[in-house]
Amino acid sequence: MEERSEYFPPPETRLESRLAAHIRARLGELRGTEARVARVVLARGADLVDLSVSDVAELAGTAPSSVVRACQRLGFRGYQELKIAAVRQAPAPAPDPADPRDPAARALADTVRAAREALDGMAATLGADDLRAAAEALGSADHVLVVGAGLSGAVVLDAAYRLRALGILADSPADPITAQFAAAQLPSTAACLAVSHTGATRTVVDAARHARANGAAVVALTSYARSPLSETATHTLVAGGQDLVFGLETTASRIAHLTVVDALTSTLLSLRGETAERALRLSADVTADHAY
Repeated sequence: MEERSEYFPPPETRLESRLAAHIRARLGELRGTEARVARVVLARGADLVDLSVSDVAELAGTAPSSVVRACQRLGFRGYQELKIAAVRQAPAPAPDPADPRDPAARALADTVRAAREALDGMAATLGADDLRAAAEALGSADHVLVVGAGLSGAVVLDAAYRLRALGILADSPADPITAQFAAAQLPSTAACLAVSHTGATRTVVDAARHARANGAAVVALTSYARSPLSETATHTLVAGGQDLVFGLETTASRIAHLTVVDALTSTLLSLRGETAERALRLSADVTADHAY
């Protein structure tokens, strides 16, 4: 029989995306036994209907009182309210077309599923007011420094390209030391867009702290509501998904982060009006010269 980790329960028991996204976004706020409780909840999904608070406590290796506290930290009155929410939002059982004996088929199915859940979950973690405020901070800056590391590098390059296409002066140093040096030189009229799945990448957080110390606005794009990066930022955009493979944490989150960049771009286009329209026409002229 195929084995699955608690992070990838069978699709018929997995929590609906919005509730799961709500819990994952707050995992960084939980410690020890409370974090274990949250992972059990994510793993069991709709099966929570058959589990008592004592059952969950046993699975998490803790006491029932810790289960209740964890539920309250997640925004519920207690375990019963969380269980009801999980059951109500559980997806209907659906056949899994992937052949469990074929690693490629399983990888494709899991990757597509995780990406879909990450996008669906954005409704629970990212609000229009937060997006608008972040866009206003970037749009009013005379210069934007975009920083990120590792797998977030693709998001950084995309964000910097799109900001330039809208007529915003943007810089995205590939070298982390150069990025920190640039952040330390930012004036208060500039802004920093910092991208980090965990919100705990030291080079990215340090760059954000340098920018914030100079009075610059800091927009954080991350998968967790509470992190060193979000504590540093003036604006935090939370979007992301569950990890597919250990060491490749941003597999689904990277797609969600790119989607946020698209949303930021569209918002900035509306806010900047004709200025952005002229820049886009210029960008189209430049890119046309590179096409057959």
